[in-house]
Amino acid sequence: MGTGRASGTLFQRAALRSPPASGRIKTTFFGVETESSCLFHPRSQVTVSHIPATSKADPLEVPPERRPRHIAIIMDGNGRWAQRQGLPRIEGHRSGVASVRACVEEAARLGLEQITLYCLSSENWKRPEQELDFLMHLLAQYMIEERSLLMDENIQVSIIGRLEAIPADVMREMEKTVQMCRANTGTRLCLAVNYGARTELVDAMRKLAGEVKSGSLAPEDIDEATIASRLYTANMPDPDLVIRTAGEMRVSNFLLWQISYAEIWVTRRCWPEFRVADLHEAIRDFAGRDRRFGGLSDAGSTATPQSSERTT
Repeated sequence: MGTGRASGTLFQRAALRSPPASGRIKTTFFGVETESSCLFHPRSQVTVSHIPATSKADPLEVPPERRPRHIAIIMDGNGRWAQRQGLPRIEGHRSGVASVRACVEEAARLGLEQITLYCLSSENWKRPEQELDFLMHLLAQYMIEERSLLMDENIQVSIIGRLEAIPADVMREMEKTVQMCRANTGTRLCLAVNYGARTELVDAMRKLAGEVKSGSLAPEDIDEATIASRLYTANMPDPDLVIRTAGEMRVSNFLLWQISYAEIWVTRRCWPEFRVADLHEAIRDFAGRDRRFGGLSDAGSTATPQSSERTT
């Protein structure tokens, strides 16, 4: 794992190993056009623009009591989407920011308790250094540019993962955003960065082992609640619904403990193509399922997780 990645001059390193062109990009945030320094490819037509969270053509029409409290999303397919457009992989990551914004804003509008996004797995450090540098740049840029939206929408922010591996300049912007949103009381946005469920469980077990060794915890007192309270997600609700894009039928080391009883919904759309209409479709599908948690429903029916067959 890349815990030894250098901190401090991340943006300078990214610029030195940039794609064929770099410069300033015009970006629309909250209806106001701004210009900022950003890497781009000469063939790219992608700009990060505001996407309305609501759609008159696609009302949700699911009562609040049938909606998931917590949605977790595995944002997959950025690179594949870019390659289909004849663009570098990093352009897929940039375009995916628009999908993040749309889903976070809609989650807040719907009053969901939490939305968790799988931003960077602990296995992703195996990717090319240029791509990793760009991902870190994009994460820091998101943390800076979305602060107004997060505050306006009363959104809380949490970061989970082994954060000691994140470059210092990126971590600084993340922590600043978390602190700015600390008093907010609305939807919680949880970003999983350098996250792996197995390492989360290892870290939790180490905490418990240390407490047992010190005598502050008896082995016989360890139960599910004890373990859950030592996870990165302590005091957060377990996800009710897991969404995965790009058609992959696996959970990729994501929240393995927490999604034990989650419903899973898969779409063939890649993450840059995912929009509010797709989020609504997943919620409607969730609302129609019979969640029995190992028991029997009144009708004794059987519910089977389904995959979306929508294609682009």
